[in-house]
Amino acid sequence: MVGQNKLSKVVVIIGFLLPSLAGLLLFQLVPMLSSAVISFTNWDLLTPAKFVGIDNYSEALQDEKTLTSLLNILQYIVGYIPSVLIFGLLFAVLLNRKLTGIKLYRIFIFVPVITSWVAVSIVWRWLLNGQSGLINYLLSLIGVQGPVWLQDFVWAMPSIIAVSVWKDIGYVTVILLAGLQDISEDYYEAATIDGAGGFQQFFRVTLPLLTPSIFFVLVISLINGFQLFDQVLVMTGGGPAGQTSTLVQQIYGNAFQSYKMGFASAQSWILFVIIFLVTIIQQQLQKRWVTYDR
Repeated sequence: MVGQNKLSKVVVIIGFLLPSLAGLLLFQLVPMLSSAVISFTNWDLLTPAKFVGIDNYSEALQDEKTLTSLLNILQYIVGYIPSVLIFGLLFAVLLNRKLTGIKLYRIFIFVPVITSWVAVSIVWRWLLNGQSGLINYLLSLIGVQGPVWLQDFVWAMPSIIAVSVWKDIGYVTVILLAGLQDISEDYYEAATIDGAGGFQQFFRVTLPLLTPSIFFVLVISLINGFQLFDQVLVMTGGGPAGQTSTLVQQIYGNAFQSYKMGFASAQSWILFVIIFLVTIIQQQLQKRWVTYDR
């Protein structure tokens, strides 16, 4: 009787999991395995695929546009990660205080996160327009002539970074705010008894105990950084002259515009390996600076 009850529970659990597992298999695992096979072929969607071995990988690793897009991603990450972490931490500390209307402030800062990237990119493309944009108009009021932001070799990538930070800062703030609220007041009481001031408590208590949340944000932000696409496609199209092109954009162009499915699949797996290795390195390095004891 007991065995039958256990069997029935297993059947029920499998029944609940089956739709999710079927979706995972159909829309995640099967496409991934298919792309791995396609990456070793030359296929244009119209003619039969031709096996070419590792030629697509060799070509991708030597392709100038691929290498340029990787360098652009590194430039983006170097500017984006510190900015979103610093401002996210600042807002998290401010929103952790007991202020009048604090819930409303939290809603305001999170609204950009739930807004479509396409909508956000279209609005910012207008704001950053060199001729009729609002930002350049405001700068002209104080006698400053703004650049053509999204078509300027110097300012195009910083503009993408700034917009990305603006949109994602709410997400980072919420994660860090949750981490702050999970820190016991006992630590601060003990630090106060020991004579630690506000700054000392922040750097000696708050930051060390917040490192798990910071680590999570760092991992997620790096993964998202390597997959930079939406805002680039809408705002700059990869220009000017490839200054903001990214690997995902290259994959999209090769697959759905040039119909080089094998080459695009090879690029996708190269990106996967890069993200995987970076994540593994982060997992190993966390042992040196992340504090889990509370």
